[in-house]
Amino acid sequence: MLLSELAALLGLTISGKDVNITGVNTLENAGPSELSFLANPKYEVQLATSKAAAVVLDAKYADQVESAILSENPYMDLAKAMHVFSKPQGCIEGIHELAFIHPDAEVDETATVYPFAFVGKGAKIGPNSKIFAGVYIGEDCEIGSGCCLYPNCSIMAGIIIGSGVIIQPGAVIGGDGFGYAQVSGKHMKIPQIGTVKICDHVEIGSNTTIDRAALDVTRIGSGTKIDNLVQIAHNVITGDDCLIISQSGIAGSTKLGNSVILAAQAGLVDNIKIGNGAIIGAQSGVTNDVPDGFVGAGSPLLEKNKYLRSSISLKKLPDMGRKLSTLEKRIEALEVELAKGK
Repeated sequence: MLLSELAALLGLTISGKDVNITGVNTLENAGPSELSFLANPKYEVQLATSKAAAVVLDAKYADQVESAILSENPYMDLAKAMHVFSKPQGCIEGIHELAFIHPDAEVDETATVYPFAFVGKGAKIGPNSKIFAGVYIGEDCEIGSGCCLYPNCSIMAGIIIGSGVIIQPGAVIGGDGFGYAQVSGKHMKIPQIGTVKICDHVEIGSNTTIDRAALDVTRIGSGTKIDNLVQIAHNVITGDDCLIISQSGIAGSTKLGNSVILAAQAGLVDNIKIGNGAIIGAQSGVTNDVPDGFVGAGSPLLEKNKYLRSSISLKKLPDMGRKLSTLEKRIEALEVELAKGK
């Protein structure tokens, strides 16, 4: 594909030679027919040594390369370009004879179902959805249009999945929530009879688990992106367009507003509310409600500036301890001298 053709698809213009582009790579590793990008000024020095055929960059850097696509947001426009060159996974279309489709299930004629997938009684699969090998779809599930369920993910009975949803390998949607009552020192299981609703354009990472509600629904809002190895407990509600990063855990009945970001290994207790646009730093422990727009980190959670100050103080603790020990010894010595004077 010519650089000018790619730029036209992106709604952008080029600078310099119109060259052939076969793929996308970093400035450091791009070959002579690949497109790269400059989104962070600290990598400007690599423009001089990069072998990339062309670079997506701001116009102010265009004189440093022979060919460029001019962009006000290079990172976003490179992402769009990557869609042009990305190859969809999979090699078959239609419903394979080795897939199990219950006679009472409804699978749209444009959907693809791979060998050894299971589609249970009453389940519905929408147009252009793709169900890879080893996927389990339980009874009465609804899968919207244009979804992609990668190998060995499990969608338990009665789960509702919207359109354009991507679920990576090994994810489990609708397993039982962790609910037990204490009876005479024993743990009696509480049936989890609610459901899970995954709204449109959600992405769920590998080996993530989203538990079904004890009652009512566990809901993941539209456009939310969930990383690998995330645990979302029963009756959690997330707003739209949240980002939940790897190894985070959200306990039962907690509610996230819109556009919340949970960094890696954040832990949220049950029955709290996280406000719209809040950003929770990595390894944070959140035990109370968080207001709209809050930015913070730490365990317990602190506002960003307080967290940074406490982090600086924490580094000083060993020196402070030594100084305190020295002061204590000096005070003891002074007390001995004062006692002698008496």
